[in-house]
Amino acid sequence: MCARLPGNSLRKTNMATPKPLPPIKPRVPIAVQLREAIAGAEAEGHARPDMTLHLTRADDSLLRRDRSVAIEDIRFQDGAMRYLDVRVVVDGVAVSALETGTSA
Repeated sequence: MCARLPGNSLRKTNMATPKPLPPIKPRVPIAVQLREAIAGAEAEGHARPDMTLHLTRADDSLLRRDRSVAIEDIRFQDGAMRYLDVRVVVDGVAVSALETGTSA
């Protein structure tokens, strides 16, 4: 005769098998998003010197740490950061955005 241990019951449970999670799409790097936004603004006739990138602190950090960004793409000039010759401002915005300024 077998001795039963506590918690080792023979009853079956009706637990449904868990559904597999859908695959997670990798996030597009912020550098790529900004590059596309700048290219789109240029296509609309805006000049890079008239543009300003308003970045969240998180996006600024991601941009600075992105190893795929070429050294030539980020510059520090006159106390301001520039990405692809567009001035970068890190302020208290909730979502990063490209301000185009005046049109050409």
